[in-house]
Amino acid sequence: MLLGEQNASLKVCERQYSQAAKSYKQLLEQAKAQPDKSYAQSQVLVDEAIRQLQGLEESSIRLLSEQAGDRASLHSINVLVLSLLLGKACGLAEADLQALGIGALLHDIGKQELPNRLRWDDEQFSSAEKKLYQEHVRHGIALGIKMELPSAALQCIAQHHEAANGNGYPMRLSGERISPLARILTLTNQYDNLCNPGNPAAAQTPHEALSTIFTRLKGRFDAQTMSVFIRMMGVYPPGSAVQLTDDRYAMVVSVNSSRPLKPRLIIYNPHIPKAEALVVDLEQQADLGVKRSIKPIQLPRQALDYLSPRQHICYFFERASSLAGGNDTS
Repeated sequence: MLLGEQNASLKVCERQYSQAAKSYKQLLEQAKAQPDKSYAQSQVLVDEAIRQLQGLEESSIRLLSEQAGDRASLHSINVLVLSLLLGKACGLAEADLQALGIGALLHDIGKQELPNRLRWDDEQFSSAEKKLYQEHVRHGIALGIKMELPSAALQCIAQHHEAANGNGYPMRLSGERISPLARILTLTNQYDNLCNPGNPAAAQTPHEALSTIFTRLKGRFDAQTMSVFIRMMGVYPPGSAVQLTDDRYAMVVSVNSSRPLKPRLIIYNPHIPKAEALVVDLEQQADLGVKRSIKPIQLPRQALDYLSPRQHICYFFERASSLAGGNDTS
């Protein structure tokens, strides 16, 4: 019964995510020719995501299996989901959540004006290529104006690469000059870019991405927003491969920010078929905890095959209590 509930919950999340990615691709294709229709579609998509989120008294961040589709859709939906979760955690009013959602969904819309090879930031870019890449912000503002987006959403698009320390672009804004909504978006955008970069070989684990933001990139983000984000994502964000206090290996699949040290995870157990592995809630396991986060490459081969760490990290929200009571059957 628990396995059925677990799979049903995952399927609902994945269906909603796939539908959102499909809708995003459609509105992107008609943004230039039918900007008003594209904006209307954006509103429907964002309103539906907010409705799903607000319907959950207590939400968890759920890791999804690999999704089919283009990277632009996956990145934009990830950033939308994380931004809405963070906006809710920051106590935003519904109108602000809607503006943030539109800005998050459409933050990279200007990349349509770039050649394909320049649509993902690359450390190997020449200075000229880097400059061309950064033009996607200006293109995004222009498209946003054509779509008649609300000013708060336009600000998000205009400022999603600004930094609290003034080292961002294109305006080199800092601190309070960056809008509160854009402060959320700059953070979620950076996090997803670390987990799902243009070059897959440079991908960081979710745990590493959080660590990078908190240490090396700390000055780029509003301190209060970053504090809420780290609390929300948990010490071991969904997608993290971990070793438990009893030395078994596991993968975190869901985190409830009110209990960050007690995520839900799948534990490698060679005696249980992979397809029947239960999500174990550490909240229900008083004598079990996470000892450390590890890179997938550090997993023994059999554990790596069983846990199947994602090449692309995709997130959605689920009801925090939907899998409550899951017990370890090993």
